[in-house]
Amino acid sequence: MVKALMFKGEKKPKKRKRTQVDDDTEGQQLTKAAPSTSQTAAGDDDSWVGADAPSDITGPIIFVLPTDEPSCLSCDANGTVFAIPVENIVEADPGTAEPHDVRQVWIANRVAGTESLSFKSHHGRYLGCDKFGVLAATREAISPEESFLCIPVADSPGTFAVQTQREKFVTIDENGGEGNKVIRGDSENIDFRSTLRIRMQARFKPKLKVAKEERARGRISRKELEEMVGRKLDDADVKMLKKARREGDFHERLLDVKVKGKHDKYA
Repeated sequence: MVKALMFKGEKKPKKRKRTQVDDDTEGQQLTKAAPSTSQTAAGDDDSWVGADAPSDITGPIIFVLPTDEPSCLSCDANGTVFAIPVENIVEADPGTAEPHDVRQVWIANRVAGTESLSFKSHHGRYLGCDKFGVLAATREAISPEESFLCIPVADSPGTFAVQTQREKFVTIDENGGEGNKVIRGDSENIDFRSTLRIRMQARFKPKLKVAKEERARGRISRKELEEMVGRKLDDADVKMLKKARREGDFHERLLDVKVKGKHDKYA
């Protein structure tokens, strides 16, 4: 190995010792720079699923209207509410609808201290319904007119009636003026025209979030398990430990496997 040129009497540079603090800092930086696969998968799931209960409804959603040609409740930059036909759909099944236009998407949030929901449009204004039943998205703040209840329709699983604070329902008339689809919030009853489907992003659905967290807990490699135990493992032990990791008794089972290894060693 060729050494750097040194002159007589020149002091040798001191070598900086690597400390535990340096190791910890570098480890933290690497952890931040490279999130785990399970974290990435949980946060990047942009698939769309149907809401099953009012408690599911949060985050980006679309309202699928009961029209002959499936369409979504939408609004423009002026807050005018209208219907846009759904393009992302499988064989005209409303239960598979996904948005293709940002005007179809609303952000659902729970109104503090109530069971009501607010729906924010793509331009930051809230969907509201006035005393005449006219729907619009023009206000920047939430008042009673911008609060709605989503009531499950008993004889049609996975559908909802959207009720205003005046106890009227959002409905659509396909035979409106000039052949247009007219959406209003003044229906007295829950019927076919006021029965909507609500589609939402899967990552916001509570049950799916719990299922993903459970799957993430079960994701551990054979190599990681063997490092924890300190020896090679057979297939049965690996399967048992992965199952224990999902079910919550991992540390107890891990201790059992370690003890078993010691007994085998001195048998």
